[in-house]
Amino acid sequence: MKIAIVGATGLVGQTMIKSLEERNIIVDELIPVASEKSAGKKIMFRNQETEVISVDEAIRRKPQIALFSAGAATSLACAEKFAQAGSFVIDNSSAWRMYPNVPLIVPEINADILTKTDKIIANPNCSTIQLVLALAPLHWKYRIKRLVVSTYQSVTGSGMKGMRQLKNEREGISAEMAYPHPIDLNVIPHGGLFDENGDTSEEIKLVNETRKILSDQSLQITATVVRVPVYGGHSESVNIEFKNDFNLAEVKKLLSEMPGIIVQDEPSQNFYPMPKYAEGKDEVFVGRIRRDFSLPKALNLWVVSDNLRKGAATNAVQIAEYLIKENFV
Repeated sequence: MKIAIVGATGLVGQTMIKSLEERNIIVDELIPVASEKSAGKKIMFRNQETEVISVDEAIRRKPQIALFSAGAATSLACAEKFAQAGSFVIDNSSAWRMYPNVPLIVPEINADILTKTDKIIANPNCSTIQLVLALAPLHWKYRIKRLVVSTYQSVTGSGMKGMRQLKNEREGISAEMAYPHPIDLNVIPHGGLFDENGDTSEEIKLVNETRKILSDQSLQITATVVRVPVYGGHSESVNIEFKNDFNLAEVKKLLSEMPGIIVQDEPSQNFYPMPKYAEGKDEVFVGRIRRDFSLPKALNLWVVSDNLRKGAATNAVQIAEYLIKENFV
């Protein structure tokens, strides 16, 4: 089993390697891939040193699976080359997500739609993954009509550059900035690029990807993305209006039984999800589960997950696990 990591020196690429180390996947050869300037660097995998190589060399080695985390431009330029060489490409960028013939996968929800012919598979946006994992069991039972989502996204969602800006500001160092404003002791209501309607690309991803994964284009969704000065993960305030009424105890049961979700909902004990405690974990944590009395059939949730783990690397590795389990590779 040969698995390539394209973008192996980045934050998500490094987390993919860590996830592969931790999970029960037999990897006979790890192929770390990065840009020309990173070629020759050494990556540690299961106590063995492996040299970072170029894309062309990686394609010549014909990995069965290629995990991509090198940005949309690289994915658009290189993913099909890997696929033509026989690799299954699992792409973490936004490049392929909205192509009708490219499956957008959260394994606990829709891995069963994958076939041997799906050589390029899209990994959803980090904020989408944790959202839909909480929504799916509730949508299947009660049918969602409308969603209002506000995200509180960590600086790790902006990669090394976002982390460096926060770190530099806390240490009083003036340096290159990932954001148009200071992030320390601040929140920035801005994720991605603004369009002519005033929405950002991160907000539009949340809307379109949620509809695609839940296979329901009728979902009414509005989102506001906010960057906050934390490292550990993304948080989301989610208000849901259902078509059918719900029982709160049943809602909690459905969430607690959903694979990949941990319910933390004891407000009287100050027990609810927080990014500080989600950091480094693969699960999605859900709490503050309560009825919204301002509207019939409405519910509030608070959803937290490590955006580098389940929000990116772990989800991609879980897709790889599914391909191996189903003997696609």
